[in-house]
Amino acid sequence: MQNMKKIISGKVREVYEIDDNRLVIVTTDRISAFDVILSKPVKDKGKVLNTVSLFWFDYTKNIVKNHVISDKLEDMPEFFQKPEFEGRTVMVEKLKMLPFEFIVRGYIFGNMWNAYKENKEFCGLKIEGDYQQAQKLNAPILTPSTKATEGHDIYVSFDYVVNALGKETAEKIRNICFKVFDACYNHAYGNGIIIADTKFEFGFDTDGNIVLADEIFTPDSSRFWSLADYKVGMSPKSYDKQFIRDWLTDNQIDGKMQFDNVPDGIINKTAAIYQECLEKIVR
Repeated sequence: MQNMKKIISGKVREVYEIDDNRLVIVTTDRISAFDVILSKPVKDKGKVLNTVSLFWFDYTKNIVKNHVISDKLEDMPEFFQKPEFEGRTVMVEKLKMLPFEFIVRGYIFGNMWNAYKENKEFCGLKIEGDYQQAQKLNAPILTPSTKATEGHDIYVSFDYVVNALGKETAEKIRNICFKVFDACYNHAYGNGIIIADTKFEFGFDTDGNIVLADEIFTPDSSRFWSLADYKVGMSPKSYDKQFIRDWLTDNQIDGKMQFDNVPDGIINKTAAIYQECLEKIVR
């Protein structure tokens, strides 16, 4: 345990290496928008993300193995047995992570909508059919991206993934993605939330099994819409960071976003959005 060291300090998460086989991930209250960390944290955001992710990992454990070992502080090194780590800390299996994010999209929105309007391919796919913005696709699609250590991730075709991982592994992951998305979409829909899209990350354990990792179906990794407010053809009310993004976009000064000047009211409203999302999902 003396060898415990922080190996990653990300936009939201702190990752500690416990030994050769285990990591501890702490989800902070930091929030980022447009790849910049805001100076003000969002109260209990880390606890919401951790709780939601743990709920989904448990919900999907019969579909695919996940990396969670324990979320109990008493199972962790003494360093983490403090009040500030409660509810936001998880011990996980150390995996050989794949260099891709696997994004499942059930609705046409964002970058995919822009490509569709311009009659362009998206991730090697030609979107056929007559769609409006935010409309449900005939069937969910998988749009992978590379995981960039710096700068933005790059969208790639599924064939690119096949070439990198081999056909059998790539197809197995694709099938897992659709099964997990389908199960969780139905649960959320029944509770008044539309999961428009989400991203997954996978790794291999020491036995070569495909393991679901990182976070799943959180407001940070997914596009959640309010079912009650949803209308085809317009941008729906969302349970994610869009509220903060909209404020930053609408309140630029001399073309610069005010990352350090977001009002407390906007931060508090964002905290309430995350809390409402938690209450709708975890039941």
